[in-house]
Amino acid sequence: MSKATTMPRPMCLVENVNGSLCVCKDTIEFLSRINEPVVVVSVVGLYRTGKSYLMNRLARQQSGFALGNTIESKTKGIWMWCVPHPLIEGQTLVLLDTEGLGDVNKGDSKNDGWIFCLAVLLSSTLVYNSRGTIDNNALEQLHYVTELAEQIKIRSPSEAAEEEEGDSQFVRFFPSFVWVVRDFTLDLEIDRKKVSEDEYLDFALQLKKGVSKKISDYNLPRQCIRNYFPTRKCFVFPSPTSPEKMTRLETLQEQDLLPEFLEVTGHFCDYMFVKSAVKTLKGGHRVTGRRLGHLVQNYVDTISSGRVPCLDNAVVALANLENQAAVQEALKIYQSGMEEVKSKFPVNVTDLTAEHQKFSSLATSEFMKCSFKDDKGEYLGNLMEAIDTNYIDLIDKNEKTSEKKCGDLLKNLFSEMSEQMQNGLYSQPGGYELYCRDRDAAVAEYRSEPNKGVRAEAVLNEFLKERGAEANSILLTDKKLTENDRKIQEEKEKAALMEQRCKEEEEKRIESERIMEVEKERQEDRMRQMEEKFSFEMQQQQQEMDRALESKLKEQEELLNKGFKEKAGFLDEEIRNLKAEQKESSSGGFFKGVLMPLISTAAQLIPSFLTHRVMMKGLK
Repeated sequence: MSKATTMPRPMCLVENVNGSLCVCKDTIEFLSRINEPVVVVSVVGLYRTGKSYLMNRLARQQSGFALGNTIESKTKGIWMWCVPHPLIEGQTLVLLDTEGLGDVNKGDSKNDGWIFCLAVLLSSTLVYNSRGTIDNNALEQLHYVTELAEQIKIRSPSEAAEEEEGDSQFVRFFPSFVWVVRDFTLDLEIDRKKVSEDEYLDFALQLKKGVSKKISDYNLPRQCIRNYFPTRKCFVFPSPTSPEKMTRLETLQEQDLLPEFLEVTGHFCDYMFVKSAVKTLKGGHRVTGRRLGHLVQNYVDTISSGRVPCLDNAVVALANLENQAAVQEALKIYQSGMEEVKSKFPVNVTDLTAEHQKFSSLATSEFMKCSFKDDKGEYLGNLMEAIDTNYIDLIDKNEKTSEKKCGDLLKNLFSEMSEQMQNGLYSQPGGYELYCRDRDAAVAEYRSEPNKGVRAEAVLNEFLKERGAEANSILLTDKKLTENDRKIQEEKEKAALMEQRCKEEEEKRIESERIMEVEKERQEDRMRQMEEKFSFEMQQQQQEMDRALESKLKEQEELLNKGFKEKAGFLDEEIRNLKAEQKESSSGGFFKGVLMPLISTAAQLIPSFLTHRVMMKGLK
């Protein structure tokens, strides 16, 4: 993170005032300056369970998030702290400390549910913090997880109506789940056998057999945790210090904390730093700080309007914003890059097209890096059209600059001849020969002048045509010449003008061919970059499916081992669908059948704009 994106202390991200949620504009603006991928860790849990302390430790700070030392909940809404990732350069660790659930002073469980929902939607790792043990009471307090299917939609309403949303969809997009148990005083034993923390969590999440309402209520939160989250992890923390020191936890030094507590804290932080992944959207698209800010705004606006957040809609809205910005940023790269060659006008066609090709490729690369979900190539097409418009304008300016330079040069070179013409030097016998000698010398000097640009021959041709009447007048009045001499000279004049015309046509041909040649190279480069982009996005989607499939297979295996054959059977269809989608993706079926035709079509249509404009303009 740069100094401009360094956050010295936490900032409020989402305010919760009288049960209404609203975003904090300053915090969103801060996020907009972070273009790095973000790893988002959210902590949720009942109020006064020590969530803020954990987040301070992840920030590697003693203080920051308010801890409080009374029964009053200190964190309201969602607070954010952005710090450089401690292990991975070029990534930002975003810590979200949420308002304590179940605050008696608030008395609004629906509001708690939306805070929990936002934490799930925004994070790549969700930490649930509780105290004591993982028992049925602790799981009943986590009833918010059972409401997620009603509070979050994967598909837009039209698509959801066509296909029912299964748990396999949620597990593809939900964060990893970490349960932290604070002030744990029991031995990690099950049936008198020592178990790991993860085995303790799995034991607590075991389902009961039966169909009664009591058993269904017992199983529901456990089943949701097992179905919704792709991975589960558990940490049990002993008490950090003696009871009398707990009120001063924020100011205590490490030597004041129990070694066992510090040891677990270290393991917890190490795990979070290594295992917490970059936040991704549906489709595997990586989230930057700027994108995270847009997501927060979108989700809070949706919730505040009484609607249910939809991942599809959020991704589409974000893609539109990001792709529009990507077009503008890429265009700036092209425009700023072409400023240098513009300052050297007039230049020859090779120099102009080489720079155009270079910065067009860089602009396309920048667009590919910043854009996503531009499946139809709409925004790439907008960028190419904008670049071509700029390019045609540069061609026009280069030609005009060349015309002016060449016109001024010819005027200067022929100024002495014009003066001699006024003085009658060429009106005497032998004047035509003298005129031709001076004219040819001026033309030779003109041709030897470097850096005249792309209109050198065309301007010369026009200049000589305009002087044709002058030369013919001198020829007709030169008394030294016979009639036959005049006819010979007239033929020579015509031949010279024809030769000059051919040189102008050759100049045009070279310019036109070079422009089209570079356009073909640009098209090939664009197709290559589009293929690389879509291949990368397919890999991201593949990873998304792999994670979901691995989670479902593991869940099915555990159910079978515990004797839940019927419940395990319910997963068969989800697993088959995931495998089929995975197979199609790995074989490139979607890429070859859908995306490649889009790539080819876009690549063929985009250059036509430039070609049409060049033809209409005529490249004088």
